[in-house]
Amino acid sequence: MWMRRHDFESLFEPMHFFRTRLGHVLDEFDRVYTHGTPWQAAGNYPKTNMVDTGETLEIVAELPGLQKEDLAIKIQGNYLAISGKSSNTVPEGYSIQRSERGEKSFSRSFTLPYEVNSEKATASLKDGLLKLTLPKSEAAKPRQITIN
Repeated sequence: MWMRRHDFESLFEPMHFFRTRLGHVLDEFDRVYTHGTPWQAAGNYPKTNMVDTGETLEIVAELPGLQKEDLAIKIQGNYLAISGKSSNTVPEGYSIQRSERGEKSFSRSFTLPYEVNSEKATASLKDGLLKLTLPKSEAAKPRQITIN
């Protein structure tokens, strides 16, 4: 007994409806709520690159419009935290006509692949890029062991 094609397709319509609805619900879990803004796509700010050069770990973070006074960097062992606050100041005597770039604060932390020497760490901020150079601690550097 053969079914008509329409009857066969109608068997799968409820499954398709359920799958579509479940997909929309699960998409909501991939979003992050940030203070003062509606639901946004999940993402980490600032965007960073981390490169191991052998002797050091170099981290470059995008921080457009921020000054060094707006940032705080903390290192402890193999834990790094970058935080800051951007502000939108209006010159005296002027009034805001449109404000899309309000004040916002951020904090981003990393577990580094090894411990670094925080006393020899350097940081520079140029053209909206924060560059951190973190030398490996002596314990994290590979050693050649001679055989007796």
